[in-house]
Amino acid sequence: MQRRTLLLAGTGAVVAAASGWTAWRVALGSSTDYAHAMAMLRRPLDPSAGVAEWLRFATLAANGHNTQPWRFRADAGAVWLLPDPSRRTPVVDPDDHHLWASLGCAAANLELAAAASGRRGTTSFVPDDGGALRFDHASGPAEASSLLAAVPQRQSTRSVYDGRAAPSGDLAQMLAAASIPGVATVLLTDRPAIDRVRDLVIAGNTAQMGDPGFVAELRDWLRFSPRAALARGDGLFSACSGNPTLPDAIGRRLFERVFTIDAENDRYARQLDSSSGVAVFLAERDDPAHWALAGAACQRFCLMACAAGLRTAFVNQPAEVPSLRGELAALAGLPARRPDIVLRFGYGSALP
Repeated sequence: MQRRTLLLAGTGAVVAAASGWTAWRVALGSSTDYAHAMAMLRRPLDPSAGVAEWLRFATLAANGHNTQPWRFRADAGAVWLLPDPSRRTPVVDPDDHHLWASLGCAAANLELAAAASGRRGTTSFVPDDGGALRFDHASGPAEASSLLAAVPQRQSTRSVYDGRAAPSGDLAQMLAAASIPGVATVLLTDRPAIDRVRDLVIAGNTAQMGDPGFVAELRDWLRFSPRAALARGDGLFSACSGNPTLPDAIGRRLFERVFTIDAENDRYARQLDSSSGVAVFLAERDDPAHWALAGAACQRFCLMACAAGLRTAFVNQPAEVPSLRGELAALAGLPARRPDIVLRFGYGSALP
């Protein structure tokens, strides 16, 4: 479920080499246009707007590489969430585990939006034809919640936090929000445990960045400019990680030079060292239905964290690299389970 970041440097030299400020600005696109588009996408829910409005909220869910790997179909009394195989990430996610977790995240948002619109319901896994999630809903009293209000505000804040401990009451509320049968949410808040997760993240990052296929797949989902981010409507926009915006062609060339194992490992170490804690989500079974449940639990956890003023960001390397899963599961106290999602949390400023 990773939305990776870059550390881009040397932009002054690149600007000097560009063929003029006007060409640079055209290639870069408008930050104002981007901000306006995001404000519209993340506007509060209009409960009277129907299914299309629920789907807008569904697409604000966390999802791997921001691939948005879903399709939707609305029937009378049901909304189907279908995997989109054209948006697979087969190197980092060869068994589509993150894809199904992403669908679960979207289903969690969909349920909240529908309930606020007076259409409560439940989501189930349908195994036919490769599998899908189906949200069945019926009329009932409108039910808004603090989780719903957090949907447009939630982001994966990939920055250094301030190291403050989270109050036990907030942690209890986050765990309660994530409580879904079939999924265990384990919080690691003592420094030795966080340090062990940090070491696993660095080991996983080192293994992944040593794989040219992983790096190429990640690069394909990077968007370096507002123009490219708006044109594609998906992927990982560099500004959302606190990095400079650049024309995409230049950003892709610089990526090869500055995206190094040492730089990324140092960045992850600083981020984990500054975090209040780590949440690990482990479903009781290793199949698409339970991967989706883990995604739903994670999404609800993130929304409650957001409502409590905490930031969250994915550090999924120990769940993505098979050789590291056993140590992470043991650290979480559930050695027989596969870790599905790893998330750090803490206090910090919002990013774009």
